[in-house]
Amino acid sequence: MSERDAGVGVGLAGAVARRRVPLGFAFAVIVLWLASPTPGSVAIGSAVAAVGEAIRIWAAGHLQKAREVTSSGPYRFTAHPLYVGSSVMGVGLAIACANAPAAALIVFYLAATITAAVATEETFLQRAFGDEYMSYRRGTPATGTSTRIAPAGDRRFSIRRAVANREHKAMVGLVLVVLLLAWKATYNEPFWRSAGPRAVRPGG
Repeated sequence: MSERDAGVGVGLAGAVARRRVPLGFAFAVIVLWLASPTPGSVAIGSAVAAVGEAIRIWAAGHLQKAREVTSSGPYRFTAHPLYVGSSVMGVGLAIACANAPAAALIVFYLAATITAAVATEETFLQRAFGDEYMSYRRGTPATGTSTRIAPAGDRRFSIRRAVANREHKAMVGLVLVVLLLAWKATYNEPFWRSAGPRAVRPGG
């Protein structure tokens, strides 16, 4: 791949990553319309999604964005725990929707936006922190004394840090989606029974 092609790829990834929130709203509207949730699917799916959000909160409570290479908390195990949490949340919401087209849209959205976000962040971190970040990725100590790599064992989880990283907004968004799915599950079957056998349900 030429440098020009690589630059185009990075630029495209950056554009997708920057627009992942508005894209998420657009996909959410379609997914909610297609969803065919049941009380059981919402209960199971929301439990799985809650695990994903817990991973995100744990990560946000350790992360110092753009200031250092964070290596405490879940960053001891993976470089991108926020996206691991997002993926688990997506699985949970797909289960809650109980609809194959809706689940496929969730998978497509997460695959596209998370891949783009990871590529963009990797490029930034390598440029900003150089050998320190590469040492962290390899799991080896950085050469010399570095103040830009957070000690893995010294930092404790901080709710204030999680709020500073705006993780409460993701939590509120998840709660709203779950409530909408629960509402739809509550009224879904009575509505379609009253509509009769000839009514065409979203997604099938």
